This record gives sequence, structure tokens and C-alpha cells, in this order.
Amino acid sequence: MAAKAIMIQGTMSNAGKSLVAAGLCRIFRQDGYRVAPFKSQNMALNSFITPEGLEMGRAQVMQAEAAGIQPSVKMNPILLKPTNEAGSQVIVNGEVLGTMNAWDYYDYKKKLQPKVQEAYDELASEYDIIVIEGAGSPAEINLKKEDFVNMGMAKMAKAPVLLVGDIDRGGVFAQLIGTIILLEEDEQQMIKGLIVNKFRGDRAILEPGLRLLEEKAQVPVVGVAPYLDIQVEDEDSLTERFSGGRQVDLIDIAVIRVPRISNFTDFNPLESIPGVSLRYVKSVQELQNPDMVILPGTKNTMEDLQWLRQSGMEAAILKLAGKGRLVMGICGGYQMLGTQLSDPEGVEAGGTMRGMGLLQMDTVFSSQKTRTQVEGTFMQMEGTLKELQGVSFAGYEIHMGEPVFAGNTHGMNQVADRVTGTVKQDGACAGNVYGTYVHGIFDKEEVAKGIVSAIGRAKGLDVSEIQAVDFAAFKETQYDLLADGLRKNLDMKKIYQILEEGV
Repeated sequence: MAAKAIMIQGTMSNAGKSLVAAGLCRIFRQDGYRVAPFKSQNMALNSFITPEGLEMGRAQVMQAEAAGIQPSVKMNPILLKPTNEAGSQVIVNGEVLGTMNAWDYYDYKKKLQPKVQEAYDELASEYDIIVIEGAGSPAEINLKKEDFVNMGMAKMAKAPVLLVGDIDRGGVFAQLIGTIILLEEDEQQMIKGLIVNKFRGDRAILEPGLRLLEEKAQVPVVGVAPYLDIQVEDEDSLTERFSGGRQVDLIDIAVIRVPRISNFTDFNPLESIPGVSLRYVKSVQELQNPDMVILPGTKNTMEDLQWLRQSGMEAAILKLAGKGRLVMGICGGYQMLGTQLSDPEGVEAGGTMRGMGLLQMDTVFSSQKTRTQVEGTFMQMEGTLKELQGVSFAGYEIHMGEPVFAGNTHGMNQVADRVTGTVKQDGACAGNVYGTYVHGIFDKEEVAKGIVSAIGRAKGLDVSEIQAVDFAAFKETQYDLLADGLRKNLDMKKIYQILEEGV
């Protein structure tokens, strides 16, 4: 029997769809149902590699974790990864289809609808409930043709819709009413409940507005969700983690916010350690004098390296490296640290570009993308992080480009493919400069704590009280907190009724 479905749509991006969907996944799981998330199309630079070596958006990985199941590309059959202001790499069922500009994709996407339907049907045959997340707003009337992301997806899945509005950004009543007005009559009939999200304050003050909202919309309000301080992965580009002004703590780590930053979720485990300030910086003035600089992953290494040069950030980082400060690059950031980047096939900017010269290795780009989950061990460590030698880690690789080592340079880590067992070297280090292709390398408690403790000892601090967390266990507690917060503030009896009645 096919699963029952419910869809979460928003009045705008960052209205809180992803978290509400994750919270409902957790609640349904707690109530004994087999539940899975689904988002037909996700535009994101934060992505994940499944054990099969397939690529999907991290938002659906987060929701799968909340549901207590393994992530699958069936939960996110189409992933768009922006490469520049007008184009994106198009990934279908975890495999790269190609790079398209916005107009070409808009014209092509009708061919992808059968892929979406197939992925959804397979998922619906395996679970009791599917929680579907929309994208942006269903009222984007210029994008409604061939839509399979919002109301088009709701029709494909025969899913009733809960519409979420963000009161924290103001104008929530206009958001909700305006969205409904711009929908077709049959689409309006599919909206079965309204959720006011991110509310701070006394709900009693809001009640008169809620009653008027129900009267005008002819749709019940099924909850007023509070602003929840939950530490789970958020949508890239819209995250509050990028807001400046964070106070510097005992251990100060600066992540360079390059224009095309990707997979910044890598750094959440470091951020969770008391006494550590993890700041995202995009100017020399913000950089200041950190204990450690991290160059993150990027969707376009060469263009973001050019930005580093033009902004003065490269010179500032080189100066810090010269003073012995820790510098680490992850994926694209690792490629920047080398001596040269070559792009003979025009995968990125084309041609060649001088690297930062902190690691003696070159990168050669090719159209073949490496996608694999790995387990590894720190092997050839130098400098402040030498004590990490022998510590194990796990994560995944997702990159276009391979290193070519110069002179006596050797790999920093030994990694093995989780599926095939194939062993290879990864990364490089020189003094206090480190680079790796492995995303998620900080997730294990021993790694995050080891890095912070080593920095603390080098500063002469007492690190005996430093406590890291088992990040997987920590996330489980956060999903439970999210579910508790929604249970208290949503009418779950009404939501179950909406789910049962369908459309």
C-alpha cells in the first residue's frame, strides 16, 4: 500500500520548511510510523554522498536522520548546485547530468518530471508516511509552468499542504493570505492548514490575528511554532551562522566565507565545543588574528581563489601562516593551498592559476567527479596537530580534481572506500598547514577535541576541561528537542486528521 503524504510549503525561502518537515519526521517516527522525507528539487551547495557514491542535498539527509533512516537519493532526485550567478550543475538521482544556465534548465526540466514521479513512487512503496518539502514559495507565478516542486508535486503525490509563514521577518499575515490568493482555485483547496513559525512572545496577543487569518483564508491555523534554538544543519546561504559580530572566545577559529562556499556543515562539531568561537569571515577586517584559519569547500575553486586575491584575504592568510598559525583547507580550500591549479577541460574557469603555495602539490581538474564515503586515519602529521597521528575519522569525498604531489610531499592521511575497501592517500601537510578532501572529518569527538586541545596547549591554556561531543549522538538530542517543541505548539490531532483525509 502506498504511503500517506503531507507536504510542507513556505511563503518564502527560509520560512522554516526544512525544520518543520524534520520535526514532523521525528514525531511520526516517535509515534511508531515508518516515515521518510522527500524534496523533488533542491538548490544547495551543501551536499552529501551516500554509501553508493551518489550525491544528494544535506537538508534531506538531516530529515532522514530525524526519521531514523538511512538517506537515499530517492529522497532528493534533483539537486542543483550553483556554479555562478546564472548556471548550476544539475544532478539527477545522484549523478551529474551536466551544467545548465537558468533558462536552459527551465526549458529542460519537464523531461525530469518522470524521474521525480518514479523516485517518489519507489519511496512511497517502502514507508507509511512521506513528509514532502516544497522549495521557495508556491506563489512564484513565473515558475509555475511544468512545476514539480510545490503545488505540482502536491498534485503528483496527492498530498495535503501545510503552509508555513515566518513571523520573525514580519508581515506573516500578508505572507500567508497573499500566497493563497495567488494560487489557482484547485491549489487553494489543497492547503489544509497554516503554521505561523518563529514566534517570540505571548501567543495570547496573537490570537485575534489568528482568528481573522482563519476567517479570510478559510483555512485553519494548526500551530504557532516558537523560535527554537535547535542545533541542526540549516539551509546554505540563508544560515544565521554567517552573521558577523561573534565574540572571540579562548580558541578562535575563522572560516573564510568565500562567495561559493559549500558544505560549511563540516564545521558544526567544532562550533559545539565550549570555549571555541567559530566565525565566518569575508573581509580582512573581520579576520583579525585567529588561532586557526579554515578554507572551506567551494563550488568553484579557481574563481573563489581569485576572490581571495582581490579582497586581500590571501595575503592576510599567508601572513598568518608565516607566523605559525594553523591553516587548514577542506576540498576546494585544500586545492587552493597548493602551488598550481590546472583546468584543461574547462570544468571551472579553464586554463591554469597559481595557488597559494603553502602545500607542494598541484591540482588538475577533470570532468570526472569523485564521490565516495571513506574511513581514514591521520598518518603523516606535522606541527601543532602532530598528536592527531593515529586518530581515525570518517566522512566523504566529493570533488572534481586530483592532486599531483611535488618533490618529497606525501599524503597526510590514509583513507579507504567504505564500499570497495580501496585504500589511497589523502591530503597533505607542511608545518602548521593542512589539507584534505574529506568532508565530515571533524565529526568524530576525538578529532574535534584533539584539534581544539592542541591549539589550547600551544597557547599555554589548561585544556584538561575541554569537552567535545559525539556529534551523531548530539544531533539525536536536537531532533528530539525539535519534536518536543513542535508537539507542544502544533495541533498534532488536526495534522493527523489532515494526513488521514488527504485531498
